[in-house]
Amino acid sequence: MQAAARPDGQEIILSCKNMNRWFGGLHAMKGISMDMARGEILGLVGPNGSGKTTTVNAITGFFPPQRGDIHFGDTRLNSLRPHQIAQQGIARTFQNVALFKGMSVLDNILLGRHNFMKPSVLSAMLYWWSAQKEEVANRDKVEEIIDLLQLESVRDEMVDVIPLGTQKRVELARALAAEPTFLILDEPMAGMNQEEKEYMVRFILDAHQALGLTILLIEHHMDVVTAICDRLVVLNNGEKIKEGLPNEAISDPAVVAAYIGRVDRDAA
Repeated sequence: MQAAARPDGQEIILSCKNMNRWFGGLHAMKGISMDMARGEILGLVGPNGSGKTTTVNAITGFFPPQRGDIHFGDTRLNSLRPHQIAQQGIARTFQNVALFKGMSVLDNILLGRHNFMKPSVLSAMLYWWSAQKEEVANRDKVEEIIDLLQLESVRDEMVDVIPLGTQKRVELARALAAEPTFLILDEPMAGMNQEEKEYMVRFILDAHQALGLTILLIEHHMDVVTAICDRLVVLNNGEKIKEGLPNEAISDPAVVAAYIGRVDRDAA
């Protein structure tokens, strides 16, 4: 099947059509549609509770849409479980740091290679011939990611003791270790100071360029999304209220109203 394309000729890698999701009586996603071109950085923004994380959870299979369709390339994702979606080349980070405490930075990143590890009794018995070769290959890939994100100085540190900004970088490294083609970043700069944000922006752009990634970015810092995103999709109350170029989207009256409330222009 030939890959779908936009009118401008860009190949569509992700297509979400009329996504709906209910949690009891709460209609959390109300007919959300969007698509992404290969290599694009798309910002998904909106006030708290607007449906951003619900949308990401739908794409990654944690809470699939009860109505609507999600296609990644030629593959329909609706019926796939999260680990099967990860095997399609989709990786994500989480809003709250989800590292394994009591483990080193290196070991946390190695866990991102789980889709490439094929343990068996036979390979364990033949460790020096088979399993060792696989382990070396996985470690070599992890070392490339450590170099890319400049984590050499903390590679052997326990993740419990490193700063939050570095923990977020380790979580990004673990996602990259899965060799994704499509990366979802859920508020990667939450809780960071300005210097840490600037470092993270640089590392995201470096990974995007070096690895040829398509990136879906959820972020509250508008200076970040306007600086690095090609387009924005803005949600409010589970609905898409705007899609377009970053500066155009954030200045739209409906978007301004969603963030700061409606202004009565006749008052005064």
